[in-house]
Amino acid sequence: MNLRGIVSVTGRPGLFKLIGQNKTGFILESLDEKRVKIVVNISTAKMASLEDITIFGTEDDIKLIDIFEKMKGLSSLPDAKKDSGDKLRAFFNEVAPDHDEERVYSSDIKKIINWFVILKGFPLFDEEAPAPLDAEAVGEDKKVEREELAK
Repeated sequence: MNLRGIVSVTGRPGLFKLIGQNKTGFILESLDEKRVKIVVNISTAKMASLEDITIFGTEDDIKLIDIFEKMKGLSSLPDAKKDSGDKLRAFFNEVAPDHDEERVYSSDIKKIINWFVILKGFPLFDEEAPAPLDAEAVGEDKKVEREELAK
């Protein structure tokens, strides 16, 4: 699953794809049907990459990617807008059985379900996540590029 570049912005509904950066902030494109492009100011907005989000667990935190993988295998999802908190909690116990029930609220569960509904129409679930960049290898690549430019 490849969630790199998919972010949530505090105070804005939905999810966004990071498409660039300018002097004042990040350029984002909404993942809904409107595909609205916005610039989010670095100093005033908080963004969270879905790749880095974790959920409170009883022992260790649970990665959002792992929860999405389990949700992907299910045939039906609860309706986050209509179903009761008890039904949402029962569903979440199925996909994340070791989550901390005291610190993971119904609003968090609703948000995760809504994010999954947005993302399930994209090919992200079939893509492999890119390997993390190795700082040493990046430094070697830059050194090679400088040497080639010097010739």
